[in-house]
Amino acid sequence: MYRIQTFNNIAVRGLDRFPRDQYEVASSLIDPDAIMLRSHDLHATPIPESVVAVGRAGSGVNNIPVQALSERGVAVFNAPGANANAVKELVIAGMLLAARNLIPAAEYLRGLDASAPDFQKLVEDGKKRFVGFELPGRTLGVIGLGAIGVKIANAAHVLGMQVIGYDPKVTVESAWRLESGVDRARSVDTVVANADVITFHVPLTDQTRNTLDEKRIRALKRGAIVINLAREGIIDDAALCAALDSGHIHAYVTDFPTPELVHHPRVITLPHLGASTGESEENCAVMIADELREYLEHGNVMHSVNLPSMTLERKGETRLAIVNRNLPDRVGQISHVLGQNGLNILHLVNDSRGDLAYTLLDVEGTIDAATVQAIGGIDGVLRARVL
Repeated sequence: MYRIQTFNNIAVRGLDRFPRDQYEVASSLIDPDAIMLRSHDLHATPIPESVVAVGRAGSGVNNIPVQALSERGVAVFNAPGANANAVKELVIAGMLLAARNLIPAAEYLRGLDASAPDFQKLVEDGKKRFVGFELPGRTLGVIGLGAIGVKIANAAHVLGMQVIGYDPKVTVESAWRLESGVDRARSVDTVVANADVITFHVPLTDQTRNTLDEKRIRALKRGAIVINLAREGIIDDAALCAALDSGHIHAYVTDFPTPELVHHPRVITLPHLGASTGESEENCAVMIADELREYLEHGNVMHSVNLPSMTLERKGETRLAIVNRNLPDRVGQISHVLGQNGLNILHLVNDSRGDLAYTLLDVEGTIDAATVQAIGGIDGVLRARVL
């Protein structure tokens, strides 16, 4: 029986992916095998040694201590692309809201006295005050061409916009999904210099923090729209506010309100709505549930942020999954221990990702506790599981 501890409200459709005769799923469990969560801050939560996997029903993993878990050989999973359509729709909505000045226009009308004799005149005055612009022919710059960025680029292209995107690590899969009319830039600066609207879809790292800083804000076209539904910290909010005040930036749409931004007349602040749709929450929960099941039951790795992707068809009686530091000769030492104990390897796959390596293998016969203990005693081995 596998035990899954949940934090936050996980969509029922996702929880239903765990067969009740094989899994116990609850918010309070002793010694769980895995943790499933959404936005709960796991940095401040003690994580039992029994945990072998953590799955976040979303794309970002800033709320998970990935490095600390990696050092324990714990796999961390996310759900890239499961919320992509929800974010895409919100970006398109944000562009339209900002380009047509819809939020200030609506607020202007709400402030009028509908019983005033000159009400219609005031309405017409508002029409003149909130003249906007259309999107076709304008250039959208997309920073980050993952699952979300690609959907946004393609949707904007269909709307008649010129689209230019930048991603130094774009995958082959993402590149294939991009519309042929989307241009690839060689740098962030190229995108900034050409964009009428710029949107960000990258994780927050030391490399992406303040990607849009004071220098790049000055390089934006006058009247540009900036959209950030990715992560707080990617944009220098203080420098952006100064550009909004001067009129250099037309509008800012963000999912990360601060006291300085929330009442600014040129800022549309949203309460973290990027992936807040019922469909998105269900998609994320289903994806994470499937990833956890594959890892717990078969050792297969899909969409991990710290282990290499790996799928191996099962053969033989017993499967062994090993997480270790990426050091020379670990596979050789593992094979030696198995051979000493009379176990023949039927097939094996090994790969690495950064400081971690992962080995998945099937053997004839069964692996006893002493053999597992011997493998666990190899220098650099962080976790060994018999499946």
